Amino acid sequence: MARGTMAEDVQAQIKQLILRRGLTPGDPLPTEAELVGLLDVSRNSVREALKALQAMRIVEIRHGFGTYVGPLTLEPFVEGVAFRAAVRHHQGESSLYELMEVREALEAGLIGAVARDLSAEDLAVLKGLVQRMAEEARGGQVQSATDRAFHLALYRSLGNHLLSEVLDAFWAALRRVREDLSDDGPDPDVTYRQHREIVDALEAGDGDRAVAAMHRHFDDLRRRLTEPG
Repeated sequence: MARGTMAEDVQAQIKQLILRRGLTPGDPLPTEAELVGLLDVSRNSVREALKALQAMRIVEIRHGFGTYVGPLTLEPFVEGVAFRAAVRHHQGESSLYELMEVREALEAGLIGAVARDLSAEDLAVLKGLVQRMAEEARGGQVQSATDRAFHLALYRSLGNHLLSEVLDAFWAALRRVREDLSDDGPDPDVTYRQHREIVDALEAGDGDRAVAAMHRHFDDLRRRLTEPG
């Protein structure tokens, strides 16, 4: 069996072991020696497979303690998407614009459902975050953590954990590559007003208005990504 194929096969077997045993993040895996016996492969093959799975956040190797099921986050996806966009941007491609379009399509496509189902509790959280943005804007900059918290809270009412992770991954990827390229970011007052418009539409239960407000939220970024120089 070719080396690459062997490594992939051992990774697949370890993932199947996690599934068969019903292991969850933080649960211990068999020791390296036990895996060698269970899978009937060499110690080097097990080590290579575990290192690859660690890079994917499927396992976590704690030196001196053992190997555990990892956090299973989308961080590797974020890193890959952000780096791909940065490389292609430097090659003259419209990769940042494309990344923004994907995120906009997802958020604008879902905001109508949020307008129908948003609870009073979730609305209060969003209004609090908008108030924080107003205070930060007066100080000269809306913090990225506040913006991220807003978009996480925005879709919480839909009750889809994978959706929340995917949306957050695209938020993080776009933010990361813009920071790497020294993007100065939007006007803080504009950022605050755009988010307030979204919340006002949600409070009114107006899905169409919320969709329009979400598209406007991306307009400033769209403009800056298409401006020459």
